[in-house]
Amino acid sequence: MTSAALQEMLLSPYLDDLLADGLTSVVVRAERDHPVNDLDAGSIPLVIIGITAPDDLVGSARVFDVALVDNDPSLHQITTVIDSNPIAATSLAVLLRGSVALPVDHALAAESAVYSMLQSGAEFARWKAGTTRAPAPVDNEPAVLSARSGATLSIVLNRPHRHNAFSRSMRDGLSELLALAVIDDTITCVEISGNGPSFCSGGDLAEFGSFVDPASAHATRLTRSPARLINRIAAEVHVSLHGACMGAGIELAAFARRVSADPGASIALPEVPLGLIPGAGGTVSITRRVGRQRCAQLALIGQPITAQTALEWGLIDEISVR
Repeated sequence: MTSAALQEMLLSPYLDDLLADGLTSVVVRAERDHPVNDLDAGSIPLVIIGITAPDDLVGSARVFDVALVDNDPSLHQITTVIDSNPIAATSLAVLLRGSVALPVDHALAAESAVYSMLQSGAEFARWKAGTTRAPAPVDNEPAVLSARSGATLSIVLNRPHRHNAFSRSMRDGLSELLALAVIDDTITCVEISGNGPSFCSGGDLAEFGSFVDPASAHATRLTRSPARLINRIAAEVHVSLHGACMGAGIELAAFARRVSADPGASIALPEVPLGLIPGAGGTVSITRRVGRQRCAQLALIGQPITAQTALEWGLIDEISVR
């Protein structure tokens, strides 16, 4: 599709008919002689993928939910994910368009509402039905450890047998320690790291989807929010990434002012292929680091990127050997 065709389609009174017929994404080749800078897709449930020249990528038109260069291999991955999970994919695009301009707390609430709604959707139900999940083994140690040295509070994620999968116990323990850092003025540095082979492999699949109802899940997410707490003390927080940094493992980290990663770190947002969107704050934190188009690209790929790519995007601040 050309830029001119996109403009005509978005302004057409028959666009609703196309959406009702199953249109969920379009690939648009940007044209310098027909700019679309003034177009805004608003709440239209459609993922708009722009193909642009490399030198135009950073300043690509805001109407594009994702901006790629010619022959980018991720285009096929993205369209495959959209076709498989159109509700989650279009919900992500619409959310990112609006939340990027919101204050962080409001954007977190918007993310939680969309995530909670999708938890009751058919796409997530399909993923659950097709996935065998064993009960999580009992943690023999606290899910989060801490130590104080002078003005520095060290926080260590401590479920190495689960690649530090983010569980309720880890969420609660992390929230308690971050709250302490918020109220204690003598803490001027917070170092967050993880024990074992991975920093954090994302939400614990043994607990995934074990909500009473979407409204209760939304309320819980608003009242126990490590993302909100890290954002309040972001200037004091340094997160060290290694191994798998999936879902919450990058979403929470991206709120910190300083994020370093081991060269072998693997970073991903795997939620959309599950029928969800990032739900630990990633639509807020990652967007504010790399822009909503990069955030959407990472989420719609659903596959890991390297630490080097993350550094080039600005998602992390440095690569350092652990």
